[in-house]
Amino acid sequence: MNTRKIVKKLIPNEVFRKIEPYGHLTEAILFNAVYKFPLRGLKVIGVTGTNGKTTTCYLIHRMLQDAGYTCGLMTTVAWGVGEDIKPQKHHMTTVSVPVLLKRITAMKKHKMDFLILETTSHALAQNRVWGVPYYLAVMTNLTHEHLSYHGTMERYREAKVKMFKMTSRNRYGLQTGIINADDPNASYFKAASKHVVTYSLTKGDIMATNINLKNDLSQFDVQTKKEHYHITCYIPGSFNVSNSLAAIGVGEALGLTKSQIEQGIGALKSVEGRMTKIDLGQSFDLIVDYAHSPDSFEKLFKDLKEFKYKRVIVLFGSLGGGDLAKRPLQGELAGKYANIIVLCEEDDRLEDGQKIMDNIAEGVYRAGKHLDQDLFMVHDRSAAIRFAISQAKKGDLVLLLGKGHEKTIEHADGEHPWNEIKEATKALKEHLSLS
Repeated sequence: MNTRKIVKKLIPNEVFRKIEPYGHLTEAILFNAVYKFPLRGLKVIGVTGTNGKTTTCYLIHRMLQDAGYTCGLMTTVAWGVGEDIKPQKHHMTTVSVPVLLKRITAMKKHKMDFLILETTSHALAQNRVWGVPYYLAVMTNLTHEHLSYHGTMERYREAKVKMFKMTSRNRYGLQTGIINADDPNASYFKAASKHVVTYSLTKGDIMATNINLKNDLSQFDVQTKKEHYHITCYIPGSFNVSNSLAAIGVGEALGLTKSQIEQGIGALKSVEGRMTKIDLGQSFDLIVDYAHSPDSFEKLFKDLKEFKYKRVIVLFGSLGGGDLAKRPLQGELAGKYANIIVLCEEDDRLEDGQKIMDNIAEGVYRAGKHLDQDLFMVHDRSAAIRFAISQAKKGDLVLLLGKGHEKTIEHADGEHPWNEIKEATKALKEHLSLS
């Protein structure tokens, strides 16, 4: 057990939460000195928000790489420089200060033009990104999540806004915030930004029109103050239309041409665990996605309604020790939009798995579902995946939510290896009797 965990056990949570940022700040200053301030001189594009951060980072990275820049990437899914992108094995988005600085030190040898850094509210609140010279800041959205840590939506929002304040203080950067105007919290991010660019599905400096959503891509027009674009995004869903608009904002801020922006967004064909379709010739669709918040559930389910599946079979759980309030909300949304719900483990950690499923089920029952009829509890995730697939018929969709790209699953005794896409592929092969 490390020092942080020992201290956390010895003192009340509220006290620990107040003193923790100072510990991380000390660590950040110390390790910056040890690694000789490796962030100095870097142009860091920070992306924050509740949902959509990773895909937006990948869109920006692909667009800039294809425009001829050398770009570093650090996200929930992976990290690296240029085309040498390695899987992220740590169970967090913005890694610890020593790991972050060690990686950046190695990445600087590749003479990066930009570093795209997915930045979480935890990292901002805890001062783990102290000294990061944010050149440009992107806000995707702000919805109900991580309240078990932050306590209130106001604290959660203020943590996210901090990145925009840091960006505005960097006199060597663009001091620009690229902000989702559709989000009710947009005004707070605008107020923290010296220069503002807004994007939206309905209003803003960058706006999408003529949106055509398909189950494997989205096509739409974009009007900005500078240009008109026709965009094809191969990561489906209306939320990825919004993510593409954020990437366009970055492209324009950096002076990319129309063709560089259009081709760059169209060049990204997939992001692991983000609407990842598994196709072995079966008569139904099987998709793995990382959606794990009420907002991401609602957006995803609303989009899926447009695709006219006969039935939607959804499998998910909820994080142990996480936000209790979101569990019944997720359950109610799943119950409202899906035909069959399969509840299972996500990362139980030290919490009782049955209790977590029962919490989610409260919302499922409110939506009119009934246990062992259209609601099933299969705690073991491997068994649950096989059960969900066994329920599928021609024209259905099986949707596996919550784990996405993650390479571990957490039990009371620690982390265990996990790969949702491989597990689902294996289960599908068994179902189809393929060797």
